[in-house]
Amino acid sequence: MILNPILPGFNPDPSICRVGPDYYIATSTFEWYPGVQIHHSRDLVNWRLVTRPLDRASQLDMRGNPDSCGIWAPCISYADGLFWLVYTDVKRLDGNFKDAHNYIVTASDISGPWSDPVYVNSSGFDPSLFHDDDGRKWFLNMVWNHRTESIGGSPKHPAFAGILMQEYDAAAGKLVGEAQNIFAGSPHGLVEGSHLFKRDGWYYLTVAEGGTGYDHAVTMARSRDISGPYELHPDTFLMTSKDAPEAVLQRAGHGQIVETPEGDVYHTHLCSRPLPGLRRSPLGRETGIQKCVWGDDGWLRLAQGGLAPDLEVPSPDPQARREPLTAIRRSFDGNTLPEEFQWLRTPHPERIFEMTGQALRLHARESIGSWFEQSLVARRQEHLRFRAETALSFAPRTFQQAAGLVHYYNRHKFHFLSITWHEEAGRCLTILSCPGDWPDNRLQFPLETPVSLPEDGEVELAAAVDGAELVFSYRLDGGDWQRVGPVLDASVISDEGGRGEHASFTGAFIGMVAFDTSGSAIPADFREFVYSPGLA
Repeated sequence: MILNPILPGFNPDPSICRVGPDYYIATSTFEWYPGVQIHHSRDLVNWRLVTRPLDRASQLDMRGNPDSCGIWAPCISYADGLFWLVYTDVKRLDGNFKDAHNYIVTASDISGPWSDPVYVNSSGFDPSLFHDDDGRKWFLNMVWNHRTESIGGSPKHPAFAGILMQEYDAAAGKLVGEAQNIFAGSPHGLVEGSHLFKRDGWYYLTVAEGGTGYDHAVTMARSRDISGPYELHPDTFLMTSKDAPEAVLQRAGHGQIVETPEGDVYHTHLCSRPLPGLRRSPLGRETGIQKCVWGDDGWLRLAQGGLAPDLEVPSPDPQARREPLTAIRRSFDGNTLPEEFQWLRTPHPERIFEMTGQALRLHARESIGSWFEQSLVARRQEHLRFRAETALSFAPRTFQQAAGLVHYYNRHKFHFLSITWHEEAGRCLTILSCPGDWPDNRLQFPLETPVSLPEDGEVELAAAVDGAELVFSYRLDGGDWQRVGPVLDASVISDEGGRGEHASFTGAFIGMVAFDTSGSAIPADFREFVYSPGLA
């Protein structure tokens, strides 16, 4: 059986393709660098991260991108002996405009090297590339209407003005012909995330609708002509949890069809797992997959019936089993950052960290709220219950210097156990929290009195998260762990914390951070990092 989600933790907007026996899923990474996660599987049960292709300045520079901007909804496909990756770099979130720039990169091997990008357009986000069986290629994206009135779009959500399609000339590297608005969406509104699939002479269009919150859905339509008109699925939706509040997998929507070599059909989708009793999802929008069947009427439906996604789904290989949970211990004694870690925005990581051979050294730079050079290296929270530990050597000389362990969502939502300096306590521990209270979002200090530390020497830091509760602790010289501060609200480190699910699109991370607002770029050396998943 396939156990959902197949990509736990922040992995939204899954685009899937198959090349022979190999399946690949590309997911959004937003402001996290390098851009786009691509996972590989042969059984749809176990998945392994194989590459993050947007890894250099010529492909991606997100310095200055606001939280939850950056890489939205990539699309991966394979044709003509190449992998094709389409992606958007969104430069603005709030207000009427989005400034969404769409690009294409290619590679002959999934591991790269990937090409420099070809610019396509900026008319909207969530692009995809469809390779028709006659050799022509079609570029699709939702079209963004910055005006407040609806002109040819949805009266319910006028900014989401339909699905735009235009032919793409791969040899010339540009769009040709006229753009056509082929689908306005259903009355549910907020049409985006389009993908085309061809079967028996029909063009099937799946789109995401309802926004990426609890009304999210996969809507389906079809046409004999690629340009339309497209008729809606008799059920409108292929998949949604909006009418199933008891379902474990909520916010289901935005995915793509894939066929196995045997002809079985699956559909990926994003989803979230809210904390019990709370409408908050620390793990962000994750990737799930559902088995589907074609009906006698030529429409696709979930194999188990109904619209809500299942936790367990039949797999193509009945013998395949999910690999067991184990603690992941990373000793930073190599020359390469372990694959699960990412950083924020910048294509110049040498400015914010280096591998010394004995430690991961962060060069403390701008504040933890910066959108430019933030020395933060972290991994996804993938379980509702986990423990993380790290060992840090850091010698601050002013209160403007801090380094430590952070449970992080964005500049408005984090809990940070830091080593810093205090005029009375000297080198000490304190906690910096930002609880996401919008719009009056101010830094808080839950630890009333800093905890004094020896003037030098390594300090081990730990964070234990159990659902909505976070407890920090520390120890010296291999002694007993000592709790630091009160129980903190881990549920705010979630999509819905603060502004809500329609303004926060990533997920919780746990990792290492350092800042030095004095401008001295003081080093912070992290010897190791341990992530131990719980049962949740």
